[in-house]
Amino acid sequence: MAVIPSRDAPFPPGGTALLLVDMQRIWLEPGRNPGHPDWTAEHYFHRETRERAIPNQQRMIEAARSAGVEVIHTIIRSLTRDGRDRSLDHKLTPIHVAPDDPLALPVPALTSGPDEMLLPKTSSGVFNSTNIDYLLRNIGISHVVVAGIMTDQCIDMAIRDGADRGFAMTCVADACAATTPDRHTNALAAFGGYCWTTDTDTVVDRFRAMGSAA
Repeated sequence: MAVIPSRDAPFPPGGTALLLVDMQRIWLEPGRNPGHPDWTAEHYFHRETRERAIPNQQRMIEAARSAGVEVIHTIIRSLTRDGRDRSLDHKLTPIHVAPDDPLALPVPALTSGPDEMLLPKTSSGVFNSTNIDYLLRNIGISHVVVAGIMTDQCIDMAIRDGADRGFAMTCVADACAATTPDRHTNALAAFGGYCWTTDTDTVVDRFRAMGSAA
């Protein structure tokens, strides 16, 4: 893998991936989340994802696909119907999304493309319960741009674990969301030393420039 001179180094063509974390119907459609059935469409989390995170992710996906940037989706979904393959933490919480549950899939606005990887996981950390490290190295990725939910949980884990494994990590702050503003802001501050934190406009401009140079 190439030596990275700085955290905000240019994204290398052919070596950059956009990772969308857990943007699933079960968490994003009001009333679907079994842990929070009382959250209405006007709950902070649903407003943030609907009005900010999802539209920003749509913009990045469009720019990424046009530029030939690899788009990868992760979802929380068990491999077995009874969830016996889940992590201990997911069993204790409990979190279980069955393999045949349509609510496990990304929301329609963020549906994975026909040749994009969709990785099911059963832990907060995508690097812990999927083979994403293996896949990224197989396709020559050195830079991973991360967006999704929750900023203080699965995004945090992806950023820290990816950095520890030698990937240059970017967090798109205005394309991530948590259950409260404080949890979102505090998480960004806590893992900021492991990544470059930027915004959607900057990432879209970089992707478009990569596409123009191709």
